[in-house]
Amino acid sequence: MTETTVGIGGAAESTDMVLNIGPQHPSTHGVLRLRLVLDGERIVSAEPVVGYMHRGAEKLFEARDYRQIVMLANRHDWLSAFSNELGVVMAVERMLGMEVPERAVWMRTLLAELNRVLNHLMFLGSYPLELGGITPIFHAFREREELQAVMEEISGGRMHYMFNRVGGLKEDLPAGWLGRARAAIADVRTRMDVYDKLVHGNEIFRARTRGVGVLSAEAVHAYGVSGPIARASGVDFDLRRDEPYLAYGELQDVLKVVTRTEGDCLARFEVLLDQTHNALDLAVACLDRMDDLPPGPINQRLPKVLKAPEGHTYAWTENPLGINGYYLVSKGEKTPYRLKLRSASYNNIQALAVLLPGQLVADMVAILGSLFFVVGDIDK
Repeated sequence: MTETTVGIGGAAESTDMVLNIGPQHPSTHGVLRLRLVLDGERIVSAEPVVGYMHRGAEKLFEARDYRQIVMLANRHDWLSAFSNELGVVMAVERMLGMEVPERAVWMRTLLAELNRVLNHLMFLGSYPLELGGITPIFHAFREREELQAVMEEISGGRMHYMFNRVGGLKEDLPAGWLGRARAAIADVRTRMDVYDKLVHGNEIFRARTRGVGVLSAEAVHAYGVSGPIARASGVDFDLRRDEPYLAYGELQDVLKVVTRTEGDCLARFEVLLDQTHNALDLAVACLDRMDDLPPGPINQRLPKVLKAPEGHTYAWTENPLGINGYYLVSKGEKTPYRLKLRSASYNNIQALAVLLPGQLVADMVAILGSLFFVVGDIDK
């Protein structure tokens, strides 16, 4: 039973007000709804309401064979399409006990890091936009365009690459692609100071984000928050270092796990920015290794009908926005019996319930934007 106090006359200032942000709202990156209870300008409680974009992907997995589910997995976080594909094919390969050719391992690592840069650039540009800074988004799209050109050349797609296959990659590299990828990365690296100086060094941006929306390490663990947001609160965990997959085990000298202890909006932006610099370094290291690799296959030959043996497995990857996991259960058929998706944004957004209470409404957009979520990754 809830009690509502109705203010009359001079007491009206203390009346709680329920405010809905969304589901269609410019600060929610899509159809997310926030149900806020306000006491004046101060947020008393916050409830994220999800499901407005639910596609039922996990149920659709059960009606598609192991080649077709890659297309469904590709789309939940549309800014991390390559990384999404990677997790599901790794789960199937693990069930099959399949070894992937070395060229495919290094190529997957390279493309995963380029996809990480593309994801982070979008948020590095759009987050200042939500706080009133228009210029950075134009720079972000210019850098993204340069990297998307090389991703499009190799895969044929600009957002949904569909380049992973069970057993490797769709096809080998076009002639001269490694050189063009290296040139694109070099161009982007020379212009990254836009975010270091124009955004991070901007006193207005720092005033709007420093000390705002502090997320404790305890809340990170309680809600299963992961990725840059968790590391900004001092939780030093990154699957690429702690449970290496693909070629990350050989890249430990280049890989830097970026952490902060403040846990505020500024710290989350700083982690994202530093991760982008490191992802570009990792991409260059992968290109150096690819130059030294001898010619060889890029995938495994598969039977006409691919069936995973009976059993279950869990494959997880360090996606750009956090931990992405696939729990695969097989009954020995050509379709999964069950495929459960653990997406990063779903857990990350739940932390708003403890992050927003006590904050001002004016800071709500700054906090919401600093969680760097994609709504498709919440609703699946």
